[in-house]
Amino acid sequence: MIRLFKIIFLLLFTLTVYGQKIPSKKVLNVTELPNFLKNDVKNQLLDKGELSVEKLASYFREKFSERYYYDYKTVEKRFALYSVLYPKSEKSHKARGLDHLTKYSSNPKWKLPFNYQNGKPVNAYALRHLARQHKMVDIAFNYFYENKNPKYINYFKGQMQSLNTALHQNKFEIIEDGNGVYEAFRSGYRVLNWLQIHNLFLGEKGYTDKDQLKTIATLLQHASYLYERNKEFKSGNHQTRGLSALAMVSILLRDFVDTDVWYKHSMKLLAEHLRKEINEDGFQFERTVHYHLSDIGNYFFVYQLAKNSNLKVDTYWKNKLESLFTTLTKISFPDKSAPVFSDDTDAPWAEKNDISDGLTLGYLLFENPTFGYFANNKLSSRMYWYASGKQLENLRNIQQEKPKVKSYSFDDTGYYFMREGWNKNDKMLVVSAGLDTKKPDHQHGDMLGIQAFANKNVILPNYQVRYSLKDLELFKNSMTKNVALVDNELQGKKYTSNKGGSGFGKFKQLPNPKVIGFQKDKDIEVFIGSHDGFENVGVQYSRQIFNVENIFWLVKDNFSSEEKHTYKQVWQGHYSLENSPNLLRSSFQNSSGLDIYQLEKIDKVTTEGARGKEWSIVSKEGVENFNFITVLFPFSKYDDRIDEENTNPKIKGWSINSNQLKSDASQVLSKSDKHILFGVTEVVFKNKKLQFSEKVDVFLDIKNNEIKLQSLFYKSFEVMILGTSKTQVIEPLSYCAIN
Repeated sequence: MIRLFKIIFLLLFTLTVYGQKIPSKKVLNVTELPNFLKNDVKNQLLDKGELSVEKLASYFREKFSERYYYDYKTVEKRFALYSVLYPKSEKSHKARGLDHLTKYSSNPKWKLPFNYQNGKPVNAYALRHLARQHKMVDIAFNYFYENKNPKYINYFKGQMQSLNTALHQNKFEIIEDGNGVYEAFRSGYRVLNWLQIHNLFLGEKGYTDKDQLKTIATLLQHASYLYERNKEFKSGNHQTRGLSALAMVSILLRDFVDTDVWYKHSMKLLAEHLRKEINEDGFQFERTVHYHLSDIGNYFFVYQLAKNSNLKVDTYWKNKLESLFTTLTKISFPDKSAPVFSDDTDAPWAEKNDISDGLTLGYLLFENPTFGYFANNKLSSRMYWYASGKQLENLRNIQQEKPKVKSYSFDDTGYYFMREGWNKNDKMLVVSAGLDTKKPDHQHGDMLGIQAFANKNVILPNYQVRYSLKDLELFKNSMTKNVALVDNELQGKKYTSNKGGSGFGKFKQLPNPKVIGFQKDKDIEVFIGSHDGFENVGVQYSRQIFNVENIFWLVKDNFSSEEKHTYKQVWQGHYSLENSPNLLRSSFQNSSGLDIYQLEKIDKVTTEGARGKEWSIVSKEGVENFNFITVLFPFSKYDDRIDEENTNPKIKGWSINSNQLKSDASQVLSKSDKHILFGVTEVVFKNKKLQFSEKVDVFLDIKNNEIKLQSLFYKSFEVMILGTSKTQVIEPLSYCAIN
């Protein structure tokens, strides 16, 4: 029988037609694989005698040993170290693997409707995760945890074969239905996971030569399908994941025809994604940390394999990848975590993002000591399996250098950071003021919203989300952001869920931002912006944010209309009403806190909450025009708080509405020679008088007879020194001397 098989194998081999292409909708039989080898590889193998299944499988085992992230011959040793380094992983792998085994047989259906093994219906969200096969990796680990129980290898083989059968019978969800099993993201994710499982099992007796070649044939079909369906650039992380998988297969299985074309095509299109989807400022275009990190993974997997095989990677490609890591260092809070931006989904309701694993990968690739400042001495349990032994050793002695960047702007993406420094108690505030025009699907209703960190705490948070949760729309929209609102208007409008039914949803309408200016490295750092989110109800809106000497922040929200409205600010956090409605206070475990103090009289405060989170809404009712002027004061201990019993309290040396200057300003904050004036048209001091062409906001530093003026206003204005003929035009955010 074996002799007959070898004869048939050899006959099929000799009938090879030059230029025959790997099919996309059919998985090759093991006996057909030699027909699709490159000529030089065929000749090399034939020179060593008859080409058998055993020889072909042996050849590819050696190639995987050379080309994969680590040598499969070290699996036993690597798994033993893994068990020591990540002792909690066993429980997780067993739970996730059991979940998958309980839900699905080794021969599931791949087209809805169908049921779990318990008889309950499988929904679209679950089918998408089945298609990704991520829990199949857990099942592969359970093989090793459970003394190499062969049932786990058989289960993997059965589920892979069931998909291949569904492909041949055309009984699988197609892309156009929204849940496509071979859609680029799901197919690409599946390729990544199956490659990992393949390498884990390569040295196992239960994973026979024929099994190995079947997997290779399946991976080739997947790659062919990805190539066929992704000929042109399509914006978004779904195609990027698919192209990453296509590149991986083309590197690892480059002995086959078509793979050179696949590699060239995938690298070219990935470069196009890098060019179009990594903004010039270095941020991933979907404006989320989650998708930024996801893209890092997509490019990392390819770059690692290309380096292993000494394949040429374009310098532009490499530099863009490195910039993704650099961006993470620039957005970090002082505690080395990152803010939550829009559809960050790794830990629902979390108020920070862990970026250490991402920057550990960056250090692994580039050995940049600034990346090392954030890096861990070991990779995440998942990425441990994508590094060489030498790279793992390098993490034992990481070179670290604290970042030098302080306040910083991502002008293309629309994130603006006011940062005191990198000490653990330092302060940082970030403004969200961008809207991606191509694919705003993952964007939230947080235009001109802020987040803040001080004294080791996120004091003004945003929250991570999860697509499958019923209150996704609430946590994507404005009530869970630190924004200003009008009446019952929210920024996100016309919310729609996706047709696949996975829970993901997006807003068809979001405000368009206009950034008027960002000025850093001054006594008063300034951000000014506006958006059109309330023009549908006839309200013009802008927001000014000031960082005052890294002591506190001021937020000024400006509303104007010809009709009466209720104007609001929403502040995230748990607040007590010490002097309601003009003072809100939150406090944290280390005795630090945040005071939110209104300089203009407001009408009321209400509180709402969900999922253990809470927010306060301050309101001014029934007016045409109004300006909130709000002090955000993070205090380190009780004695430093705003004195709620004082009518005009001091804030770290800054007096509110003192009599140091004569002016018609609506509000003044003064500290020695420094003065912040809001809504001022006239200032008198000593023998000088300044007159402004309209009500403006300015910062004055007055020493002797010299005045330094910084505009805090959102448009140009004129200032005249009375008694002289001097008139100066002051541009927004400009800084000048007046003699």
